[in-house]
Amino acid sequence: MKESQIIVIGIILVSLAIGIYFYPLMPERMAFHWNLEGRVDNYVPKFWALSFEPLLSIGLFLLFLVIPKIDPLKENIKKFGKYYDGPVVFFVVFLFYLYLLTIAWHLNVQFNMLHALAPALGVLYYFVGVLCVHVERNWFVGIRTPWTMSSDVVWRKTHKIGATLFKVCGVTAFLGLVFERFALYFIVLPILAVAVYTTVYSYFEYKKTS
Repeated sequence: MKESQIIVIGIILVSLAIGIYFYPLMPERMAFHWNLEGRVDNYVPKFWALSFEPLLSIGLFLLFLVIPKIDPLKENIKKFGKYYDGPVVFFVVFLFYLYLLTIAWHLNVQFNMLHALAPALGVLYYFVGVLCVHVERNWFVGIRTPWTMSSDVVWRKTHKIGATLFKVCGVTAFLGLVFERFALYFIVLPILAVAVYTTVYSYFEYKKTS
């Protein structure tokens, strides 16, 4: 078993243990979703609130085990194999962090959820930028548009510029900690802009090659 797989399984087991321990201390209905202003806008029964993160992490773990076997471009995944395990570990860690924030919220720890997520999202965005440097064309991981999936050249060019832009988004997200009033703009708007830009960029790059 790979070290990354051991880490993920360990985090999942710790999540389950934490959920069981805190279950009697949680209210019957728990906050489950916060809006873009950091305010709760949805509640669910505590069983589902405490089960969702472990179950989602298990699902991601199994999905990433299956992808290299079912992707039509599985040979390309092998080319960046040592970087492939990183995403599932990072996303599971991110979900675990969100899980801890949710529990802390219900233990009356005072914080703004949006501000608490800013550094985690900043690291997430930056990590995606690092991954973009190494990822080869495949159907599951990367900037997948009709044009990147149709050309190795367009894929590499789009991911090269995407890598830089995602890293910038990562740094920008941290500004949400400094300028709390504008945290939403620093966290959300840059990543939306990158999504639009890379999609349009890949289209025009494809047109150059056709």
